[in-house]
Order: sequence, then C-alpha cells, then structure tokens
Amino acid sequence: MTRRDLLRLAGLGVIAFAAAQRTPAGGAEPPGAPSLLTRRILSSGEILPVIGLGSWQTFDVGPSPSERATMEKVLRTFVEMGGKLIDSSPMYGSSEEVVGDLAAKTGLRQRLFIATKVWTSGKEAGIAQMEGSMRKLRADPIDLMQVHNLVDVNTQLDTLQAWKQEGRVRYIGVTHYTASRQDDVARIMASQPIDFIQINYSVGEREAEPRLLPMARERGVAVIANRPFAGGELFRRLRSRPLPKWAAEIDCDSWAQVMLKFVISHPAITCAIPATSKVAHLRENMKAGAGRLPDEKLRAQIAAAAID
Repeated sequence: MTRRDLLRLAGLGVIAFAAAQRTPAGGAEPPGAPSLLTRRILSSGEILPVIGLGSWQTFDVGPSPSERATMEKVLRTFVEMGGKLIDSSPMYGSSEEVVGDLAAKTGLRQRLFIATKVWTSGKEAGIAQMEGSMRKLRADPIDLMQVHNLVDVNTQLDTLQAWKQEGRVRYIGVTHYTASRQDDVARIMASQPIDFIQINYSVGEREAEPRLLPMARERGVAVIANRPFAGGELFRRLRSRPLPKWAAEIDCDSWAQVMLKFVISHPAITCAIPATSKVAHLRENMKAGAGRLPDEKLRAQIAAAAID
C-alpha cells in the first residue's frame, strides 16, 4: 500500500477502523500473553504494537551487573509480551549503550524497532552523535532517528533526509515534550517530509488534540506519545481512588491501564512509550495494549475522572 493510498483511506475514515486490529506483534507469544493491538506507520504501512518502551532514566544504569540484570528482565518481558518499539536518546546517559548491549546479549535485536535521537547543533556534530548512537545501540540502520526537542532541527533533518535515501535510517522524525512547542512541530510537519513526530500526550496533557493530532493524520505522519502518564502527576492524583466500574468495560484492572488506553484510543496515536524499571509495571502497561478501547463517551469519563 502506498503513502497516497493510506492518505486516501485516512480521509475516508477507514484507518480509524483498521487501526485497532488484533495482530500478534513480534513472533510467537508465550501462553497467556495478550495479543497486542497495532497501528500502521502511515508513510509505509509497517505495523507497530501500540505500547512501546521508553528508556529515560530507567535504562541509564551504567555497567552495574545487578542493575543491568533488572533491565534485561524488563527487555525480555517486553518482547515476550509482543512489544517492539524502544525509544532512547544520547541525552539519556548510558541508556543507548545499555539497550544496545542487552539487545545483543539476549539476541532480541531483530525483534525490536530501535528509535533514538540527535540532540546537538551543527552538521558535523550531528553526524558524529548519530554515528555514536548507531554504535552504542548496535543498530545499522537505525529504525527511527528523531531530532530531539527540535535542536538545530533544519540542519539535522537535512542530514537525515540524505541518510534515509542512503538506507542508514529507515524513518525520520522530530520530538518535543512540552505543549509550548507544538506550533513549531506543526510547522515542521507542514514543511518537511518526516515519518514521525513524538509529542507529549495524555489524559492530563491534551493540547495536541485540536490541531496537531488531526494534522498528523491528514499528512500521514505517525505519532509517538511520550509522557503518557503526564510525568507521574496523574498517578499521584488517582492512585488513592478506587477504580470505577466502567474500567472493566475496556478490560482494565488498574489506573495505569485506563490512562494508557485513553492515549492509544486516539486514532492518530501510533504508539505510547511508558518507561519502567519494574517487570510488574511493564506487564501492567503491556496489558493496556490488548482488549477493548474506550469510545468517545468513555474517553470523556476518563478525562472527567482525571480532572476531578
């Protein structure tokens, strides 16, 4: 299916219907694992599971064998449960190196979709940093390279467009984590041939809904949602409250799952990337990628619960 075909289908509303298909994601699943919902990367049609894995802070563990063993369990469980996209950055300390080492040690590299970023100014500095990321992640080509927080964005995108043509990266994009820069993200979407944007989106941070998310669908740009728990603020607000009865209608048994299902139920969202260093929390997050999603009425109830 071509990009033009996908855009035509998006205009007809067909992609919204097809987006939540139950497709096994990432090889054979262990007994009892959920069948993750998937979304298509609009520029190619490639399928990604709707729950990914962030690495900020959590994979920044350095050489410690005990800490690395913990993150190895997280990575193995992520893939066993059908996960694929893992997101990192050179600004995340040792995260890229740890992800790369663990992916190689476990033999899981080919089952992962590796996303990272360039976070520097200047063409040569950008090239050097991206080549360093490829070495650390042991990924050549990189699946997705993003300009982190729009730093020297035009310079880095010039390089990335050339690298994509050469096959050094498969997809390119831009990121930011604050609503204050969403107008800048929109300008780049309107002027540059990018495949992905990564932005903050959660039930507590919905600024992208009126303009940015519809624009991404219209232009065939995939969307990664960072801060799906609004940086933990939603947990602090909701953790003392009992889970409403309506949570069972969307196969949720925790507030974390309710919040993640709110994010991935928006038809423009391709993948959410919660981060965790705990296997139990990872399992909980991954379960949000399976089962029923909230309709508009239930999304409104989730939003109301978050602001009460």
